[in-house]
Amino acid sequence: MRRHAPGPLPDRPPPAEATGAATADSAAEALTAQLPADPMPGLDAALRERRALLNRYADRRPDGEIPAGPYGWTHGDFQYRNLLRRDGEVVAILDWDRLGVRPYGEEVARTAQVQFGVDGVFDLDRVAAFTAGYRSVIDLPVADLNDAVTRLWWKRLTDYWQLDFLLARKDPAFGKMFLEGEALLHWWTDRADEVQAAFAGRCR
Repeated sequence: MRRHAPGPLPDRPPPAEATGAATADSAAEALTAQLPADPMPGLDAALRERRALLNRYADRRPDGEIPAGPYGWTHGDFQYRNLLRRDGEVVAILDWDRLGVRPYGEEVARTAQVQFGVDGVFDLDRVAAFTAGYRSVIDLPVADLNDAVTRLWWKRLTDYWQLDFLLARKDPAFGKMFLEGEALLHWWTDRADEVQAAFAGRCR
């Protein structure tokens, strides 16, 4: 990316405003009213639990609009679905529509969540190995990575993109994705210190 960047870097990374808890709660209330009477078992209960979680952790909103740490051009959706392999080797990276300048911590935190946050839990050993390998190549201080992980957690806490897609596309797969994301969000919230330690490369 440094060799083939499409343009110069700005003086600072783009701002990343964190949605307020009250705004996210209002969005959840509106979604509850918009959902069909029984779109999928568990959705109404999941939204109620999300609102309770927002109320409980409203004071954890990340400070400031500028994320911490080094930044540069990044893929934006670097994950296993976008890797083309041949004979066990990666030969191409696909899907560059999210190419942009962002903190490296944001990229590595999101990738680890997509890769290793499955079945409602994080595989903390793999998170630790992945981030340790990343940090062996990119100078990413633990404090800056902690900021990125906290911002990603808050984004997941205040976002309902799966339900927006469910309503727009009438595809129940997005309802299932929302419930899967809820399971991970609650697990992550209950074990925030363990997750941060894993991202720092330390794991039990």
